[in-house]
Amino acid sequence: MGVLIIVLVVLALAGLVLLAMSLRNVQQYEKGVVFRFGRLLPDIRGPGLRVIRPIGDRMQKVSVQTQVLGIPPQGSITADNVTLTVDAVVYFRVTDPVKALVNVRDYPSAVSQIAQTSLRAVIGRADLDTLLSDRDHINSELKKVMDAPTEEPWGLRIERVEIKDIALPESMMRSMSKQAEAERERRARVIAADGEFQASQRLSDAAATMADTPGALQLRLLQTVVDVSAEKNSTLVMPFPVEMLRFFERQSRETDDDTPARRGVPLPGRAAHPGDHELPEVPAIPGLVVPAAPPVPAAPPVPVAFVPPVPPVEPVGPVVPVLHLSGERVGFGGGRIGAPVAGRAAVARERRDNWPTQAGPDQERDATPAAG
Repeated sequence: MGVLIIVLVVLALAGLVLLAMSLRNVQQYEKGVVFRFGRLLPDIRGPGLRVIRPIGDRMQKVSVQTQVLGIPPQGSITADNVTLTVDAVVYFRVTDPVKALVNVRDYPSAVSQIAQTSLRAVIGRADLDTLLSDRDHINSELKKVMDAPTEEPWGLRIERVEIKDIALPESMMRSMSKQAEAERERRARVIAADGEFQASQRLSDAAATMADTPGALQLRLLQTVVDVSAEKNSTLVMPFPVEMLRFFERQSRETDDDTPARRGVPLPGRAAHPGDHELPEVPAIPGLVVPAAPPVPAAPPVPVAFVPPVPPVEPVGPVVPVLHLSGERVGFGGGRIGAPVAGRAAVARERRDNWPTQAGPDQERDATPAAG
């Protein structure tokens, strides 16, 4: 009897062990793939408590959650020959557990290698400006490149690929900062020039309005005076109207046009020269006899007064040199006004030598017909 009880207990324990080996718990985010003696069974076990054969069956659980895989920094050269370092992140999940287990070994490592090579290929086909400004296009192209070898053969779906950081050399960063600064200065100058253009148009419209209404300019002048006086300054600046300057300019121009030189008459004390305006010639009229002008009588000779020389006066004290200027007046006795007495005889002698004592050739020629 005791032996029978022992056998029953052993069988019960063996059944419990076999039952424990046959039960598998599959989580909600997992799929169970069963291999019987190395052969894949077509049924995929869903979440829950699943029973398999304790001998010959082996179950592998595959997570269908989205997995995040970081791509280590990759050095690459862009299409415009710029060397940079790029790192990215890949989001993927398993859509077919059988292919993920059977067709590829260690699929996370395989996805990492595919992501690195695809990242280098995509960056090599893009230039630096596109890589910096249009990053969404680069991400979508990178996802398309990685989907081809992973989705259909391996049962993996690449949900999203994003570039995290782009490391540029120091020289390239300085060049880009200079370019950005120059671009900002260009925009600032264009905006300032546009503002000046609009302001000039507004000022032109205001000037046209003020020209139509003369009182508006005066009101504007008074408003300027009020604005200046509001500052409590000790000096008041009054703007001078430009119209008044133009009025004086027109008056001076009319005065210059009315001068004798402008009318063709030579100025007194100056002989006419070829540059002066001349009167137009009168055309000759046939049969008209113009009488000759009467001769001009010769001027009578001017008597010459003889001034006796004056003895020089010895100077008292230091001798001061005196500059004798031509054109000085001569006082009584032949001496120059303001000149020393010693030079009076020389001045009188000079005047006597220079005064005409007889009629010149022109006067003799003019006096001959009168005498006849």
